[in-house]
Amino acid sequence: MRLFNIIIVTLAIFFLPAGANAQSARQQFTVPTVSGGVLVESFGDCANAICPAVLILSGSKGFGAPVYSEIGQTFRAAGLNAYLVHVLSAADIDSIATAGSAQARIAYYARRLPDWISAVQGVATYLDGRPRHGGKVGVLGISLGAQIASAASVGRADIDALVLVDGGFPNGYSQPVRSLPPLQLIWGSADRTFPLSIGRELRRTAQQLGGPVTLDVYEGEAHDFFLRSGSRNAGAAHKSAAEFLASHLSR
Repeated sequence: MRLFNIIIVTLAIFFLPAGANAQSARQQFTVPTVSGGVLVESFGDCANAICPAVLILSGSKGFGAPVYSEIGQTFRAAGLNAYLVHVLSAADIDSIATAGSAQARIAYYARRLPDWISAVQGVATYLDGRPRHGGKVGVLGISLGAQIASAASVGRADIDALVLVDGGFPNGYSQPVRSLPPLQLIWGSADRTFPLSIGRELRRTAQQLGGPVTLDVYEGEAHDFFLRSGSRNAGAAHKSAAEFLASHLSR
């Protein structure tokens, strides 16, 4: 009977979905910030002596998609330590999903944005102080995460590179933007949520500030293309982001 139970458990583990296996391999810890404790998931250290840190901020649906583990492993292979930063709580994700209209969602974002920005900055400061990262921290934000990342990175000395995917500054953002880290913009040309014109305007803003900026456009791709597991363009975009971050954080 004992042998039978062992066999059943082994088979159950073997046939778990890939996403479940990948998520169980993540390491979790909580970072204290002025906005409260922030859950962070990591994929382990890269193989180098120094592994710059990259904070990954999700879209409005959180980190449930298996593709986030693919992104984390791509970054790790590039010599980076990737961290999924849960600035959106379960209550946030539920409130966004049940908001009922775009106007209600935008109003909710506006109420919560200060706490989300504070959380990102607190985690960035914490990771910047870990010797393993060599004082180098980057941020990658996707959609809503890009809005949070852009606002959190303005004028920050502890954020050394920024990648924004299909998203820019929050609606109505009125703070002065005097400096930005080296910036990569990744956009789908067919994005209807945040049209490509927003990405082009962001590029102009960064150019006027004098910082390095690139805009990578993926033709025909919609708003969520970066999160499509197994997609050729998504894989290319993940690799491009990893290479950009590694090049600016390893200097």
